[in-house]
Amino acid sequence: MANQRVSLFLVAMLLTFISRPAQSRTLESDTEVLRAFRASIDPNSVPPYSFIDSWDFRMDPCESSGEIFLGILCSTPVDNSSTRVTAIDLDGIGYEGFLPPRIGNLTEMVILNLSKNNFRGPLPGSITNLRKLTTLSLSANFFTGTLPARIGELKKLETLDVSQNNLSGSIPTSISGLRGLLRLSLSNNGFTGRVPSLNGLWQLNSLDLSNNQLHGNLPTLPGHLRTLQLNHNIFSGHISSISRLQNLRILDLSSNRFSGAISEGILMLPNAVLVDVSYNRFSSLEVSRFMGSEMQLQELHANTNHLQGHLPVNLVSAKNLRTINLAQNQFTGTIPREYGAKVEGSWRTLFLDSNFLTGGLPQQFLRRGLRISGSLAHNCLICPRNITMCHGGQRPASECVRQGGS
Repeated sequence: MANQRVSLFLVAMLLTFISRPAQSRTLESDTEVLRAFRASIDPNSVPPYSFIDSWDFRMDPCESSGEIFLGILCSTPVDNSSTRVTAIDLDGIGYEGFLPPRIGNLTEMVILNLSKNNFRGPLPGSITNLRKLTTLSLSANFFTGTLPARIGELKKLETLDVSQNNLSGSIPTSISGLRGLLRLSLSNNGFTGRVPSLNGLWQLNSLDLSNNQLHGNLPTLPGHLRTLQLNHNIFSGHISSISRLQNLRILDLSSNRFSGAISEGILMLPNAVLVDVSYNRFSSLEVSRFMGSEMQLQELHANTNHLQGHLPVNLVSAKNLRTINLAQNQFTGTIPREYGAKVEGSWRTLFLDSNFLTGGLPQQFLRRGLRISGSLAHNCLICPRNITMCHGGQRPASECVRQGGS
């Protein structure tokens, strides 16, 4: 009788097991990629309790829970098919290693984020097999070599950030095919050559190519940009085409070789908060008298150019302007008396040093307790030494006479 009860119990357990749906396990090839990736990382750079330290391959990567396989996300299959890795999103903790070519086998991956680590070596060409990627963030590492020529095949990319690496070569022309891209950052690398047309990236709202060695005229840019950073390159030519970017909020073209006029269309961009065109070769600054309360501009940096003529009076009509830097140019004439009311009012920073300004100061500049900071030094002004903005002295009379006579 006892044996019969044991037999019935075993049969019931067997039926229960058979009746359960088979549990999905991580696709073996995906697990092998994770193993290869883990093996590519120097174990001495993996601190306790970090994400990589939690990768325990005695467990299934996609079936584990809690504190196992941190930084890994997987798909949830609707049937009994294998689960797939959909994201590697590591903590920025200083892992040292490289990106193995097998990474291209994770064909369901949507997010690859290795930023703020010490990965090195080239970007494997197989990365362009990850056709479902929406985010590729490899910033603040030590990757070398070039961007894969077929990067434009990642049609679903919305964020591409490889900033702060040691990448070089030209920007692939295929990048213009990333029509869903919202943010592109290639800054702080060694990219060279001309920038291909980016007009096809019609959804792009943030473009950062700063701190490279890119040259040539301004590329064709998409019209929906809100942030444009091209500073610290070797770009040249005129910038009048920027005025059509009506959504632009941040414009930084500093430290290039742009020339010609800083046109009034640039300063009148309706949403621009910051315009930095310093350290270039501009010769004139056009300021419209129609600047007014509808303009959002708060900061204007046009220092260290070749700007000539009188200081623009119409800057006072920009109601939101707080910071003005026109230092190290070739401005002449007196400081407009209209500036006086502004230094006592809404202006917080005013740098006019290292020009050839003459005459006395508007009365408000002489008052105690001004909250404005800045400098009027190295001009040809009558500038009392007890005025903080006059500290540093004025030009020798010989320089002022020579400039006035030229």
